[in-house]
Amino acid sequence: MFAINALFDRRPPPLLRLTIAVLLSLGLMFADARDRHLSWVRSTLAVAVYPIHWLASRPSQLARALDNRLTTEADLRERNALLEQENLALKGRMQRFLALQAENSRLRDLLGSSFKVGDRVLVAELLQVDLDPYRQQVLVDKGTSSGVYVGQPVLDANAVMGQVIVANPLTATVLLITDADHALPVQINRNGLRTIATGTGLVNQLRLPHLPKNADVRVGDLLVTSGMGGVFPAGYPVARIVEVADDPNSPFAIVNAEPTARLDRSHEVLLVWTVEPVQAAPNTSTQAADNQRAAVPQLNTPGPTGDRS
Repeated sequence: MFAINALFDRRPPPLLRLTIAVLLSLGLMFADARDRHLSWVRSTLAVAVYPIHWLASRPSQLARALDNRLTTEADLRERNALLEQENLALKGRMQRFLALQAENSRLRDLLGSSFKVGDRVLVAELLQVDLDPYRQQVLVDKGTSSGVYVGQPVLDANAVMGQVIVANPLTATVLLITDADHALPVQINRNGLRTIATGTGLVNQLRLPHLPKNADVRVGDLLVTSGMGGVFPAGYPVARIVEVADDPNSPFAIVNAEPTARLDRSHEVLLVWTVEPVQAAPNTSTQAADNQRAAVPQLNTPGPTGDRS
């Protein structure tokens, strides 16, 4: 029976079919890399796999909900007491912030400049997290249909997390500040010294590669966004310096910092719109893909991590 089927089987040999498939794949890859004809295909596939990402995120959310239901009464009382103390401390700090805001407004009036209103934000949930040394990215459940654009700053409740590098209709990919391809203009909050914080591929470490050995840098200094580069608004916390060491083989000091954002524990993020965006939000996923290729290399800063294949 098998011999008869093989006799009348007029399909091409398996090796020929494999060769055709490989050539077709290479042709499609070349066409996409050269003219970006397949951007709409990637966008369509991103929309198609969105339910899979959504379903994959449900078990962790259900587990958290179940854990909350199983919390004991004693734990709830302890948490309530801690929250009351934190709320009281925050109210005290808020009074100081209100005074500083009023003083800042008066100074701006004296200088003839207008008062800047707060940034507009949108809460998004994480659908997928990649924290391996070669890729530090997360996928969020908001896309261009919600106004998300490539280059948009992303925060958590504590500090800067990264920026959008791909925006699809329903999802967006965020490059974290610890990715080895990311560089962020920062300044030391204590003295205003400006520098660049680059990712290392480690979720708990940033590097400041170009600070001279006589720079006024101390362990514990807070790094905030400097506003340079036109992507991140100035003044957002980024990291705290945890190591300042001398490298006898380099004219620069070894300075490492730890991000203050909870990059490996956050479940929600904030997508930030500044009052005067530095770039318009792209309307199509094709523009998003083009902007990704143009934006990410601008963030690269030569550093000790080297190139990645």
